[in-house]
Amino acid sequence: MPRRRSSEREKNRAPGQRQLRVGEELRHLIAQLLERGNMHDHDLRDASITVTSVNVSPDLRNATAFVVPLGGKDEERLLAALRRAAPWFRARVSESAGLRSAPEIRFELDRTFDEAERIDALLRRPDVARDLKDD
Repeated sequence: MPRRRSSEREKNRAPGQRQLRVGEELRHLIAQLLERGNMHDHDLRDASITVTSVNVSPDLRNATAFVVPLGGKDEERLLAALRRAAPWFRARVSESAGLRSAPEIRFELDRTFDEAERIDALLRRPDVARDLKDD
């Protein structure tokens, strides 16, 4: 039986307690920075953006922040602005997080709400609802 490489094992492993704790701390820090609006980028100054979650790699060197603009307006423009401002966010997070090194932060749009809406629409279809009814 072939042995698995460590990278394959890490992909299938659930995030550890430290990863979850650091991810939640980063989510709070990024949300506070967005709330204050002290960014130089004019696209981000008055934008209302929700940070839904932050996934951190096992080595804590990379983080993916999932964001949703309020009302879903100008998603691509705001995502581009967040990506431009990623080094600024990293610098502010390194000052506040108390980590040995600040993770590289990537921003992605959170599509889970869209996916949940799609699944809900599927479940409400008459042919599916008929199958789900208790007889």
